[in-house]
Amino acid sequence: MTSIAPEQRAAFHAMSESTAEDWKIISRHTAVAGSQLPDRVLAHLRLLDGDGGGFAVDRLTHSLQTATRAERAGRPAEYVLCALIHDIGDTLGPYGHSEVAAAILKPYVHPDLHWMVEKHGQFQGYYFFHHLGMDRNVRDQYAGHPLYDLTAEFCAEYDQVAFDPEYDTKPLEHFEPLVQALMARPRQSLYTD
Repeated sequence: MTSIAPEQRAAFHAMSESTAEDWKIISRHTAVAGSQLPDRVLAHLRLLDGDGGGFAVDRLTHSLQTATRAERAGRPAEYVLCALIHDIGDTLGPYGHSEVAAAILKPYVHPDLHWMVEKHGQFQGYYFFHHLGMDRNVRDQYAGHPLYDLTAEFCAEYDQVAFDPEYDTKPLEHFEPLVQALMARPRQSLYTD
């Protein structure tokens, strides 16, 4: 745990005791943490390196391959970011990885893309749930939703095919400027103007 000098810390022990001065201190620390988010996201993606999960490629390669495929198809930068980050939750929330990724991305991407990432796990199940005795058509609960086709296409064209060890996948370094640029400042958040 990093030691913070007393003058750099808020003085309250309960939020109900806080002052505007306390929140100025906290806001400065929050701004620093926010500016470091792209680096933390990249570091967390690196944790997926070597984590194969039984697949033909490790989870980092899968994420990079999904993003590479989306980029080569001419998808917008925010879409490519979503493709890169879509499975970042595999290590922290293996039974809710889509929701973890969506929570990270929500302040930085268009709401349509947020929905796509949040629901992609259910849509991806079309390709394998039946092998686990599950309903592969669970995605059909969203039939008629305006973002159904967007999410189905993401899974069909970029996600479910991104396990190819022979595919010419771009390295993480290629995507670092994208992560740095798009996650430098949230486009929507309760805490920003």
